[in-house]
Amino acid sequence: MHRFKKFSLLRYGAMALCALSLPSIVGCRKQEPSSDMAELRQTEFDVRAEHFAAIVIDMHADTAQRLLDEGIDLETRLPNGHLDGVRMREGGLDAQFFAVWVEPQFYGVGGRRAVERADAQIAAVRAMVERHPDRWALATGAEEIERAAREGKLAALLGLEGGYAIDERLENVERYYRMGVRYMSPTWTVSLSWAGSSGDAAGRTRGLNDFGRAVIGEMNRLGMMVDVSHVSDRTFWDIIETSRAPVIASHSGARAIVDVPRNLADDQLRALARTGGVCAVIFYPAFIEPGWEKLQARVEAEIAPLVRDETKNLRGSPSQRRAARDRVREREFARRLPPVFVSRVVDHIDHIVRVAGIDHVALGSDFDGIQSVPQGLASVADLPNLTAELARRGYSPSEIRKILGENVLRVMREVERRATQLQQTAR
Repeated sequence: MHRFKKFSLLRYGAMALCALSLPSIVGCRKQEPSSDMAELRQTEFDVRAEHFAAIVIDMHADTAQRLLDEGIDLETRLPNGHLDGVRMREGGLDAQFFAVWVEPQFYGVGGRRAVERADAQIAAVRAMVERHPDRWALATGAEEIERAAREGKLAALLGLEGGYAIDERLENVERYYRMGVRYMSPTWTVSLSWAGSSGDAAGRTRGLNDFGRAVIGEMNRLGMMVDVSHVSDRTFWDIIETSRAPVIASHSGARAIVDVPRNLADDQLRALARTGGVCAVIFYPAFIEPGWEKLQARVEAEIAPLVRDETKNLRGSPSQRRAARDRVREREFARRLPPVFVSRVVDHIDHIVRVAGIDHVALGSDFDGIQSVPQGLASVADLPNLTAELARRGYSPSEIRKILGENVLRVMREVERRATQLQQTAR
């Protein structure tokens, strides 16, 4: 839906909204029994109109790999996956950060193959935008996101998921910045010599070394956001100590609800807020629903033969074969695992708001990179359900706008401002 149409939606009466919008949320858990008048107070504004009037930003999706490996066209409604331009417009999603993910098990933690894999994903995103200049715009800052929205275009942004492609060369940070990358996480699930990951044994004791601190400093100087979603706790605290600009978590949950290393503990959330940053809440059930990860591991063992058989005779790159195996997981997880609801995503938002404040939470779905999704959030088309759940819990329109995108815009502006200051100081 074009931006100019967002502001022209008819406003419904509050009781009509109760009848039409709120039942579309699958599995919402009422916090307490409510009377008709209480329900009326919760929905005294048109949730759907407010959603489509907001600038909505998702900080993390893995669709760049699909663009490269499958040659998909994002201007068609795709029969699978979680994201395309058609469903973005249906769900009111204005801006998407495309994660540039180099799988270290296939391409290494540095070297030519890692660089080539990252460069190819960036080229695929840029080519998609160039093929559809009337519908998409490549954005590198907050003003460009807002301009795209005013023009009725979708904004495409780039983030590096793991610093493998910088190949331990400081000059490559600027190289990727010039290619349009606006955030980078030092690691994915494999540690580097200069930063520890939350996903392996090495990361348990590894923080930033001198080169790692130089990388954070260079990101600050350029105006590239530092992402802590996959780093070890020690690396997290080293980044907080080192960074002179707001720090983000592009797709994480609250560790107080689900105690996994990928989520942030309360003291980390407060530290992130002190930098002026945001934690963008992930939609993956393993990180948002207590106990779900253990059930997933049991199902993973049960379906291992099915997963292996899927690629027994399949040709293609390692990434294409991995994607085929993940499609089996997606199908079987949906059949064998209990549902997790959109309300659970908002539980994490609620917790982060209580701990860190309303200015420090955002959305980071991890769509197209996860093998299970919450009911009511099957794709980007369902994002209005999340807004409806926020309204049901009593968030005001201004608070909802912050969560949906304004907090990210503020962080981007502040990171840019700090970069300008650092560059002026260095002259």
